[in-house]
This record gives sequence, C-alpha cells and structure tokens, in this order.
Amino acid sequence: MSDHPVVLLEISERIATITLNRPEARNALSGEVLALLPRVMRAADADDEVDVIILTGADPAFCAGLDLRELGSSGDALATGGAADDEPTDGARVRTPFPSLTKPLIGAINGVAVTGGFELALNCDFLVASERAKFGDTHSRVGVMPGWGLTVLLPQAIGVRRAREMSFTGNFMSADEALHQGLVNRVVAHEDLLPVTRQLARDIIGNDQAGVRQIRATYAAITRDEPGWRIEASDGAQWRRTMFSPSAVAARRDAIIDRGRGQ
Repeated sequence: MSDHPVVLLEISERIATITLNRPEARNALSGEVLALLPRVMRAADADDEVDVIILTGADPAFCAGLDLRELGSSGDALATGGAADDEPTDGARVRTPFPSLTKPLIGAINGVAVTGGFELALNCDFLVASERAKFGDTHSRVGVMPGWGLTVLLPQAIGVRRAREMSFTGNFMSADEALHQGLVNRVVAHEDLLPVTRQLARDIIGNDQAGVRQIRATYAAITRDEPGWRIEASDGAQWRRTMFSPSAVAARRDAIIDRGRGQ
C-alpha cells in the first residue's frame, strides 16, 4: 500500500488497485493528485507482479473533476495538468490523464464521475459501474474546456448526438442510462463493484498476457483519433489564453456543486 494519502496503491493476485483518496473533496483532482497519479500508474504498469490495473475512488465519489477551489485561486495551472502525450500543436500539447500504459486498465466507477473525473473514466479501457455511479460533463458549467480527450472519447462511447447533449446541458447520466447507452459495460450493486471488477481482471489474467497487451495496443491504435485529440488540445489552449477566468470559476463553484447534488 502506498504511504501517500491522496492516491493509494494495493497489489494482490496480480491486480493493482489504484484508489483516489480524497473522499472529503469527492476525490477532486488537486495538483498533488495530478502529480502523483501518473507516477503510481507507471509503477503499476512496470511491476512484473501486475497484469491488470483497476482505478477507483474512495466512497462516496469516483472523482468530482478538477479541484475548483485550487482552480479558482491559482489560475489555469490545474487546467493544463496531466501526462503529456504528444508534441505541441498550435501552442498546445496533446495530453491524457494517464501515462502510456501496456496493461489493461479497468475503471470501477463507485460514484459520481464529473468533468475531469469523467475524462479519467473515459480513458480507461472499459468501465464497471456501481448502481450509485453518475456521469456528467460540466465543462461548460465551469467555464473550462476538455483537455484529456473527452470530445473524442465520449462520442466514441455513446454517439456524437448524445455526447453533444451531455456537454451542452451539463446534465448527469445515471448508471442505468450509462449501461443503456453503452458508456459502461455493466452495472452492479455497490458492494459488488470491486469483487465483480476483480473477477473480470482475473479472467484477463487467465489469458496469454503478451497477447492481451498486443490486442490492447491494436485497439488503441485503431480507435485513437489523432486529429480530434489535436483539435481539442488547440481549442483548449486558445480558450485558456483568451476566455478562461479563475474568478468566474470561483463564483460558479457553489452553484455547480448544488446543481450536481440536485441531479
């Protein structure tokens, strides 16, 4: 187990379970989390005792996105966080929330996954959701732009028209709706989330691991929309230069949280 409190790592049965551990802040992505998470993921991916990685959150949330209190007080430093994934394009770097991984990554979504937290989920290979899970793209509520591939990955998962509806309205999608729309692979009782996810991981572990990693890489190469990622990175960088307002983010913070709770 990692001795760092905000991101936990546990390895057993050739499964690395990484847990976002800021439950008092709904596992919001602080600068500390953004710095530590890629390091923990690299360590798990490099560990010869690990074949599958699971990402989850400490209850009650999976991840509420960027820490709005930090974002509102420190400019756009958080908005540009994440693991660099490509060379600059029009002043922007294509970024993902995770470093390059070779091993399957399953998202175990135990509660709300919002904005940047939703992007964390979308960047997993597939998702298992608790009945308590909810998904929301609230970038337009906050006044920040996606930076980890949401405008590519969400339409791939649920279709472009449903993706536009989520992004334009900021409305939340329930676990059952997410299953119906193809966003998650299965929905389970909350107490069964990790047991079911670990069983899927064991099913993967029972296969030839070189073959698993090769087919994962092939899927990634086929589905990765490089032009789309570059457009998002460029548009996001332009937004930060010309439109981003930390004071506006701070002013919207409480209303965003209240509206999310109401849904």
